[in-house]
Amino acid sequence: MAMAELDIHGVFVPTFMALMLVAYVASRGLRLVLERSGFYRLVWHRALFDLALYVVLLGAFFYLFEQINA
Repeated sequence: MAMAELDIHGVFVPTFMALMLVAYVASRGLRLVLERSGFYRLVWHRALFDLALYVVLLGAFFYLFEQINA
């Protein structure tokens, strides 16, 4: 299925770009929670973990979007 573009006040935005923004906001919030809980003390490489967290969230949002629009 081809992904459509979103029309935001006359500006066409690729759907994947919008999902990337949603995943970024979600990962920032989740990183804040993980930092305050002290979880990062258990993580070997924080930057690599944060990147993996973002990719997993982006994949999850993409999957959910495809399921909704199927």
